[in-house]
Amino acid sequence: MVKKQILSGEGLPKYKKQERPRDEAVAVAKFIRVQPAKVRIMARNIIGQPIGRAVNTLTFSPNKSAQVLLKVLNSALANASSSNRSLINDVDRLVVYRVYVDSGPALKRWHPRSQGRANAILKRTSHITVVVKEA
Repeated sequence: MVKKQILSGEGLPKYKKQERPRDEAVAVAKFIRVQPAKVRIMARNIIGQPIGRAVNTLTFSPNKSAQVLLKVLNSALANASSSNRSLINDVDRLVVYRVYVDSGPALKRWHPRSQGRANAILKRTSHITVVVKEA
Protein backbone atom coordinates (compact mmCIF):
# COMPACT_ATOMS: atom_id res chain seq x y z
CA MET A 1 0.00 0.00 0.00
CA VAL A 2 1.45 3.31 -1.10
CA LYS A 3 1.08 6.07 1.47
CA LYS A 4 2.06 9.05 -0.65
CA GLN A 5 2.95 9.38 -4.31
CA ILE A 6 5.17 12.19 -5.51
CA LEU A 7 4.70 13.07 -9.16
CA SER A 8 7.67 13.66 -11.43
CA GLY A 9 7.77 15.89 -14.49
CA GLU A 10 6.29 13.12 -16.66
CA GLY A 11 3.29 12.70 -14.33
CA LEU A 12 4.29 9.22 -13.16
CA PRO A 13 4.32 8.33 -9.45
CA LYS A 14 7.62 8.07 -7.59
CA TYR A 15 7.90 5.75 -4.61
CA LYS A 16 10.10 5.91 -1.60
CA LYS A 17 12.60 3.07 -1.33
CA GLN A 18 10.69 1.07 1.28
CA GLU A 19 7.38 1.52 -0.57
CA ARG A 20 8.57 0.21 -3.94
CA PRO A 21 6.70 -2.88 -5.22
CA ARG A 22 8.61 -6.14 -4.93
CA ASP A 23 8.31 -6.92 -8.65
CA GLU A 24 10.39 -3.86 -9.60
CA ALA A 25 14.15 -3.35 -9.51
CA VAL A 26 15.71 0.10 -9.39
CA ALA A 27 19.07 1.76 -10.00
CA VAL A 28 19.94 5.41 -9.40
CA ALA A 29 22.88 7.49 -10.63
CA LYS A 30 23.28 10.96 -9.19
CA PHE A 31 25.33 14.02 -10.12
CA ILE A 32 26.09 12.79 -13.65
CA ARG A 33 27.72 15.53 -15.76
CA VAL A 34 25.31 15.30 -18.71
CA GLN A 35 22.50 17.71 -19.46
CA PRO A 36 19.11 16.30 -18.40
CA ALA A 37 17.48 17.30 -21.71
CA LYS A 38 19.97 15.17 -23.65
CA VAL A 39 19.48 12.18 -21.35
CA ARG A 40 15.68 12.45 -21.67
CA ILE A 41 15.96 12.06 -25.45
CA MET A 42 17.63 8.66 -25.02
CA ALA A 43 15.35 7.71 -22.13
CA ARG A 44 12.26 8.12 -24.32
CA ASN A 45 13.77 5.64 -26.80
CA ILE A 46 14.05 2.79 -24.28
CA ILE A 47 10.92 3.11 -22.12
CA GLY A 48 8.68 0.08 -22.57
CA GLN A 49 11.28 -1.95 -24.47
CA PRO A 50 12.48 -5.42 -23.48
CA ILE A 51 15.89 -5.44 -21.85
CA GLY A 52 17.72 -6.92 -24.83
CA ARG A 53 16.43 -4.31 -27.25
CA ALA A 54 17.09 -1.48 -24.80
CA VAL A 55 20.69 -2.63 -24.25
CA ASN A 56 21.25 -2.84 -28.03
CA THR A 57 19.78 0.63 -28.56
CA LEU A 58 22.04 2.16 -25.93
CA THR A 59 25.14 0.18 -26.91
CA PHE A 60 25.14 1.29 -30.53
CA SER A 61 24.21 4.92 -29.90
CA PRO A 62 27.13 7.37 -30.07
CA ASN A 63 25.74 9.71 -27.38
CA LYS A 64 27.43 10.15 -24.02
CA SER A 65 23.98 10.04 -22.42
CA ALA A 66 23.39 6.58 -23.93
CA GLN A 67 26.53 5.23 -22.27
CA VAL A 68 25.48 6.65 -18.90
CA LEU A 69 21.96 5.19 -19.27
CA LEU A 70 23.47 1.82 -20.20
CA LYS A 71 25.48 1.76 -16.97
CA VAL A 72 22.39 2.56 -14.90
CA LEU A 73 20.34 -0.06 -16.79
CA ASN A 74 23.02 -2.72 -16.17
CA SER A 75 22.98 -1.78 -12.49
CA ALA A 76 19.19 -2.20 -12.38
CA LEU A 77 19.55 -5.63 -13.99
CA ALA A 78 22.14 -6.64 -11.40
CA ASN A 79 19.84 -5.39 -8.64
CA ALA A 80 16.97 -7.43 -10.10
CA SER A 81 18.97 -10.64 -10.20
CA SER A 82 20.67 -10.33 -6.81
CA SER A 83 18.04 -8.82 -4.53
CA ASN A 84 16.75 -11.26 -1.92
CA ARG A 85 13.61 -9.15 -1.42
CA SER A 86 12.67 -9.23 -5.11
CA LEU A 87 9.98 -11.41 -6.67
CA ILE A 88 11.67 -11.29 -10.09
CA ASN A 89 12.44 -14.78 -11.35
CA ASP A 90 13.48 -14.40 -14.99
CA VAL A 91 15.82 -11.52 -15.86
CA ASP A 92 15.28 -12.12 -19.60
CA ARG A 93 11.60 -11.19 -19.29
CA LEU A 94 12.31 -7.77 -17.80
CA VAL A 95 11.09 -4.56 -19.44
CA VAL A 96 12.27 -0.98 -18.91
CA TYR A 97 9.27 0.19 -16.92
CA ARG A 98 10.19 3.80 -16.07
CA VAL A 99 13.11 6.17 -16.51
CA TYR A 100 13.27 9.36 -14.46
CA VAL A 101 15.76 12.07 -15.42
CA ASP A 102 15.84 14.93 -12.94
CA SER A 103 18.18 17.89 -12.97
CA GLY A 104 20.87 18.08 -10.35
CA PRO A 105 22.89 21.09 -9.26
CA ALA A 106 24.47 23.16 -12.02
CA LEU A 107 28.12 24.13 -11.98
CA LYS A 108 28.32 27.88 -12.57
CA ARG A 109 31.15 29.20 -14.72
CA TRP A 110 31.77 32.67 -16.14
CA HIS A 111 32.74 33.64 -19.66
CA PRO A 112 34.36 37.07 -20.11
CA ARG A 113 32.70 39.45 -22.55
CA SER A 114 33.50 42.90 -23.85
CA GLN A 115 33.52 46.06 -21.72
CA GLY A 116 34.20 44.17 -18.49
CA ARG A 117 31.01 42.11 -18.57
CA ALA A 118 30.62 38.38 -18.01
CA ASN A 119 28.10 35.79 -19.19
CA ALA A 120 27.11 32.85 -17.02
CA ILE A 121 27.67 29.32 -18.26
CA LEU A 122 25.69 26.57 -16.53
CA LYS A 123 27.21 23.10 -16.67
CA ARG A 124 24.20 20.99 -15.79
CA THR A 125 24.09 17.65 -13.96
CA SER A 126 21.51 14.86 -13.94
CA HIS A 127 19.99 12.41 -11.50
CA ILE A 128 18.93 9.27 -13.41
CA THR A 129 16.62 6.57 -12.08
CA VAL A 130 15.84 3.39 -14.06
CA VAL A 131 13.04 1.02 -13.00
CA VAL A 132 12.75 -2.44 -14.58
CA LYS A 133 9.77 -4.75 -14.13
CA GLU A 134 8.89 -8.24 -15.22
CA ALA A 135 6.52 -8.29 -18.20
